[in-house]
Amino acid sequence: MTEDVKARRQLALRGPRHTGYEVGYGKPPETTRFKKGQSGNPRGRPRGARNKAPALNEERMKSLVLAEAYRLIKVNDGNRQVSVPMAQAVIRAIAVAAARGERRAQELFTTLVSTTERENKALHDQYLDAALEYKVQWDRELRRREQLGITDLPPPLPHPDDVVVNMRTGEIKLKGPATKEEQHLWESAQQLKAECDEFIAELETDLAQDPNHPLKVQMLSELEHQRYIRRLTTQYFPDRHPFDRL
Repeated sequence: MTEDVKARRQLALRGPRHTGYEVGYGKPPETTRFKKGQSGNPRGRPRGARNKAPALNEERMKSLVLAEAYRLIKVNDGNRQVSVPMAQAVIRAIAVAAARGERRAQELFTTLVSTTERENKALHDQYLDAALEYKVQWDRELRRREQLGITDLPPPLPHPDDVVVNMRTGEIKLKGPATKEEQHLWESAQQLKAECDEFIAELETDLAQDPNHPLKVQMLSELEHQRYIRRLTTQYFPDRHPFDRL
């Protein structure tokens, strides 16, 4: 090894503080160096940086947790085995331990029940408030349209009369279409019921005029069939709906 090579190695091993040059490895130009008392990121964190979507590995972990929570396992239920989600099995185990008198299980199970009931009530109260506000706002708007003679605007979906609120129990029921797709189904159902009514009336008239009609058996069978279709359709699509009221 030549003396020149040894000198260069020793110089490199001593590091940048002993090299004797102003700019180089570990010593950037003064114009690009961080200045004392000044942030290296003067603009700060970008807006919304904390709200960025979680990393892909975090989403995968959530998926794994949920998959495991709802994975079916077999548990003993009396003299037989049943398949239940893992989460349900864990809650059942806590409940059983609480029933046996284990204090920690009793405290945990009581907390789970009270928290769940409280959250469900809060959510139901939100639905109830939203349903009542919806009915009030649209009732006011429909009265305004009626007073001004406005008839070219589409009806609301769902119609406020179809949002039925039981104030004693807080139960909310929807008895009409809520979307355009459901509206088409309701209109088709109303047309089907009208055709059934027309056919039923014709059969009843024919049988009344000729009680001994040669096709009486077939006509009675068809009459019963049409009445069945009418009842079944009405069960899912009641006669009273917003498009009859507007």
